[in-house]
Amino acid sequence: MRIISWNINSLRLRLPLLKELIQLADPDIICLQETKVPDPLFPRDDIIALGYPYIAYKGMKSYNGVCIISKHPIKQSNLTRNWCNQADCRHLAIEFEFAGQTTILHNFYVPAGGDEPDPDINPKFLHKLNFLNEVTEWFKANLAHNSILVGDLNIAPLEHDVWSHKQLLKVVSHTPIETINLTQWLETGFIDAMRKITPPDAKLYTWWSYRNKDWEKSNRGRRLDHLWITPTLTPYLQTVKVFKEVRNWEKPSDHVPILLELNENPSI
Repeated sequence: MRIISWNINSLRLRLPLLKELIQLADPDIICLQETKVPDPLFPRDDIIALGYPYIAYKGMKSYNGVCIISKHPIKQSNLTRNWCNQADCRHLAIEFEFAGQTTILHNFYVPAGGDEPDPDINPKFLHKLNFLNEVTEWFKANLAHNSILVGDLNIAPLEHDVWSHKQLLKVVSHTPIETINLTQWLETGFIDAMRKITPPDAKLYTWWSYRNKDWEKSNRGRRLDHLWITPTLTPYLQTVKVFKEVRNWEKPSDHVPILLELNENPSI
């Protein structure tokens, strides 16, 4: 089972890149964030033509939006929620069968939080902290036995998830309050699959700013995108991959796709 997560930064704009990614990676399920398309305009026919007839989506005009497309049958879960009393299309949950069991897949797009890491003067940052607190409390009580959580969580929690730990401690996405809150969410019952494969002392990024034209040379990246699994799925964990080369494609997203591969027949 190959699951990709990608902040595509406009689905309709980057449909050609999605097609290229499918040819490159051949995933079973793709979770997209920042689709930026209202539901009536979702390009369902185009997605089906790419070989993904099973589709779930929540979208809005110009902002946010999440979708999950699959080669295999999926069922939209009643665990899909709106957070912080806002219908801003940041979460979608589906069910699928894996290794003879029902597995829940959560696709998240966490608020970015603006530029100023002070909730007293920046309502976007306050929203982000409230969002993290609410999802953490919810998962404490509602985490399913077999669960996967993926998405753009807009936080790089570890020292080597950013190009400079010291310089980014006061920059939104790597401040202590954010990293602590994300860790608390992870510890509701998940394992960080990316760091299960790649040691925590190795640099690992999934996002490079548009502001830096020579992004690859400077390599000032952050790991804002995540793949989490419950311990029940750890025996099936095969590999994780970051498709860094996609950042060099024409008109790319500032995020790159990340792959979680689970093997239904693990050697235990």
